[in-house]
Amino acid sequence: MLTPAEKQVLRRQSEICKTLANPKRLEILHALRDGEKSVTELCIATGLRQATVSQHLAIMRHRKIVIERRAGNTVLYKIVDKRINKACDIMQEVLIHQASEDSKLVQLVSASNRS
Repeated sequence: MLTPAEKQVLRRQSEICKTLANPKRLEILHALRDGEKSVTELCIATGLRQATVSQHLAIMRHRKIVIERRAGNTVLYKIVDKRINKACDIMQEVLIHQASEDSKLVQLVSASNRS
């Protein structure tokens, strides 16, 4: 049985996973991999509208995935913890592995149907 503290950690993990479950947010995070960017730079990098980028950044700020810094009139955003990038990379590796396994299965089924 989990302790209340362990359950709280799982709830927080779930919230981060929900935040990362949006492809537009993942695209924004991908654009932030190389360092700080303004909303304008993120719009150019992702092709998303300013309102959309701002809305997703607000959600990620709330979940403490990104932070902002003012530089004059510009607000710059960056990823709080670079391990977020590692987590995303691991998930991509899992997806690539799954796709590879699916491809192998399709080849096996195709070969057995020709026999």
